[in-house]
Amino acid sequence: MAEEHAPPHAGAEQPSLFAPDTAVTVKQAPVSLVEIALPSSDTALGACALPYQDHLRRTDHSPYTITCFLSDLRMLTEFLGYATPARGVTQERLGAWLEHLRHGRDTRPAPKTMARRITFLKNFFGWLQEIGALERNPTERIALARPAPPLPELLFEDEVARIEAAAAQDVRCHALVLLLLSTGLKKEEVMGLTPGNVDLSDPEHPAIEVRFPGQAKRWRERRMELPAAWTEVYQRYAQRYRPQERVFTCTDRNLNYVLASAVRRAGIQKRVTLQLLRDIYAVRQLRAGVSLDTLRERLGLSEEAWYETAEKYRKLAFPA
Repeated sequence: MAEEHAPPHAGAEQPSLFAPDTAVTVKQAPVSLVEIALPSSDTALGACALPYQDHLRRTDHSPYTITCFLSDLRMLTEFLGYATPARGVTQERLGAWLEHLRHGRDTRPAPKTMARRITFLKNFFGWLQEIGALERNPTERIALARPAPPLPELLFEDEVARIEAAAAQDVRCHALVLLLLSTGLKKEEVMGLTPGNVDLSDPEHPAIEVRFPGQAKRWRERRMELPAAWTEVYQRYAQRYRPQERVFTCTDRNLNYVLASAVRRAGIQKRVTLQLLRDIYAVRQLRAGVSLDTLRERLGLSEEAWYETAEKYRKLAFPA
């Protein structure tokens, strides 16, 4: 049963970002004119919204994610009470809120929506624990119950070697396959690479830099090292195709055709996509002893996206 609390003063430290019966929409991140105090264990939930919004903005979450998470926080606050202190939120009370969302309203939320709300809970209370407002995270034992898509069928190492050999017959395909197996870039990141992102200053240790315009995806920017063989392959590729604005001057559909041609030459019957090569990179990293946190950073994934992706890669790397 939700506690009834009046919300005129959501907390002493901060004014509430939202009042009852108001929608939460983030179109543009606010500019803080004063320092926003961090919540403590005694801070009311209603007073956590403004510093939480500031945290999301500073950690480069997208406007859509900020809007969704603040809306979820508003719903949680209305259910538990605006004046409920952070220390008063337990796993049981969060479970009651989730149960209310699933069965206590006229419309049932989609599984994907419920999964996002659990992601919000883990993000919000993880942040409170990180800043010292909570000693223990009440969401630690709450599972992210999103229906998992079927796991992809990975290639055996000999099949990967066959594709690499087949790719070597076409310098563009060779550059693509070597890049993906060495960095695990997403398709959009591959398409966004410019010649300026390729660093061949040390031919024995070539690298690429993943960059994004604006601020929204700045946290995904990273530098990835490639094997020494990449230098010679890329130089031959650049000499033939002379890339100007983008490393790969064709469309992503064309890249899929290029990869499919190599797969046919290798005699592989499995479905091989750019995403599968990214998956193979991730599985190889885990099997080589790379930590989950390091792998998340190398893949350029947010903490929210990593909740479900980590389990996928754990199952692929170490099947029961």
